[in-house]
Amino acid sequence: MSVTALCRAPLRLLCLAALLLAGGCASLIADMDPPAVTVENVRALPSQEAGPRFEITLRVANPNKQALDIAGISYTIDILDHELVSGVTNQVPRIEAYSEQTVKLQAGVHLFQMLRLLADLGRSQGEALDYRFAAKIDFNGFVPTQRVEETGSLRLN
Repeated sequence: MSVTALCRAPLRLLCLAALLLAGGCASLIADMDPPAVTVENVRALPSQEAGPRFEITLRVANPNKQALDIAGISYTIDILDHELVSGVTNQVPRIEAYSEQTVKLQAGVHLFQMLRLLADLGRSQGEALDYRFAAKIDFNGFVPTQRVEETGSLRLN
């Protein structure tokens, strides 16, 4: 047996071990449907020097057979392509399989974006406001990050 053949054998074993390890890790990642996230309520909080703040109540429904152990949520709310509200939280309860929970978030309004929106509303004569709620949900463990988006229109008449 040549020296080259002796060097290739450990390399082949190392490659085989790496493939087996990668395959084993891939099987640990669960195939999950994204949670359904809807805005339940928005209420104004007492004013502070930082500007207007709101408490946003989300309803998070888990359509999976395993519980969701959420590390944190970051989110934005846009109206007419103006990002008006954004925030983050790591205070999220564990959401058991096939159940739902409410999550309360605190968020601030981007004042300059609000002014731009008001200016755009003054120029347009539309009867609906298009909105977009987007959230990035990070999980503890081997579950991949999920992105959730809800869009629609609010009628003004």
